[in-house]
Amino acid sequence: MRASRLIEVLEKLIKEPRWAAFVWGAPGIGKSSIIKAVAAKGNLPVVDLRASLLDPTDLRGLPVVKDGRAVWCPPSFLPAPGMKPGILFLDEINAAPPLVQAAMYQLVLDRRVGEYQLPEGWRIIAAGNRAEDRAVVFRLSSALANRFIHLTLEVDVDCWTDWAFKHQIDPVIIGFIRFRPALLAEKKPSGPAFATPRSWEMASDAIKACDGLKEAQDVLPGIVGEGPAAELIAFGKNAQVTKALEAILEDPEHAPLPTALDQIWAITSCLAAMAGKTSQGDKAIET
Repeated sequence: MRASRLIEVLEKLIKEPRWAAFVWGAPGIGKSSIIKAVAAKGNLPVVDLRASLLDPTDLRGLPVVKDGRAVWCPPSFLPAPGMKPGILFLDEINAAPPLVQAAMYQLVLDRRVGEYQLPEGWRIIAAGNRAEDRAVVFRLSSALANRFIHLTLEVDVDCWTDWAFKHQIDPVIIGFIRFRPALLAEKKPSGPAFATPRSWEMASDAIKACDGLKEAQDVLPGIVGEGPAAELIAFGKNAQVTKALEAILEDPEHAPLPTALDQIWAITSCLAAMAGKTSQGDKAIET
């Protein structure tokens, strides 16, 4: 499921808070960001609960004696009665061991744990990595899995490009990913640093912090991996792209256009990133 479609589905599902949703996907492709963006669009608060940090008894809370009987005080990390309706986000829920998952059964299906009741209007959305992603995960028990609507997020270059422009990702990175879409998210990473939408965002920030691609070239392998970094650096060093872009900005009506696909992607991405920021860029785009 593309990111745009997932957003559309989640926006509809949160209108019916009874059923919980589970978003599956590889690390770093934007699962958490999408869920939080959907919440922000709907003006819904988010309570981010990491099940992997809990013990099985934590959800129930602590007992106190009241009128000679034990009464359970629910934990403060759960939405309190009277709170504005929002989203209880169970991130990386399948990174929790089986006993903690079992403690989630009643919360996910019945919207309660012991004496605690999830406030009216609150929705439950979970997210997690898949076993094939080589992340630290436990098998999701069938009893817990059957309590969710399961949605799988897939990487899509067009959706990522739209997001990248809106979030001012470095235009050279955008052009490179359009030219080498397979490197947006590596399926079989060979080291601790590998390419994902999240790591490309990190790479963009590193390029800006280091004042340019050239100055950041020894940092990039530690963010996106050796191979993708080398290809990005080679792509960015293409002097013909710089000269062609300068010529287009100077005389957009008569400047020759490149024919090589990588150069076209790079120039198009740079011009798109300049839209609305410089009169030269706007004139070149209009032409």
